[in-house]
Amino acid sequence: MKEQSKQIIIRFAKESELVRVNELRKLVNDLHVEGKPEIFRAGFNDELRDFIYKIWKDPEQKIVVAELNGVVCGFAVLHHIHRPENPFMLERDFMDVDEFCVDKEYRRQGIATKMMSFIRNYTKEKGIKRLELNMWEFNQDALAFYEAVGFKTYRRYMEMKV
Repeated sequence: MKEQSKQIIIRFAKESELVRVNELRKLVNDLHVEGKPEIFRAGFNDELRDFIYKIWKDPEQKIVVAELNGVVCGFAVLHHIHRPENPFMLERDFMDVDEFCVDKEYRRQGIATKMMSFIRNYTKEKGIKRLELNMWEFNQDALAFYEAVGFKTYRRYMEMKV
């Protein structure tokens, strides 16, 4: 395990790697379709595929990748969000982890933890004091991981089917 850990590289994506990032995004989409088929659209259509290039060009967003032995095996999309004060809320400035995935074949090797450490350090370097993400309740493995690296639930969305 130590041997492999040395070969894990976390960095910002190169444009040439976005095809591989989309392969991982499709895995996330498939998981969401399986977990909430009444919400998520099945299939990874052209619009979803092309969306990564809009993210790539957006100066408020960054794509992080994890590379192990030359293979991109994980990714995250970061989005710097600034919300001005309004009558209900104070000003908010935070980094949102909009998408996060490690390929199933590469899990339990410390990759996701290293990715989150990279994201946390980058957020601090940018002078942003808050890191947020949202996730779907059916994804208990993700919840366990996020809690293990220090995320705490501060808000919930609930539903009632009628």
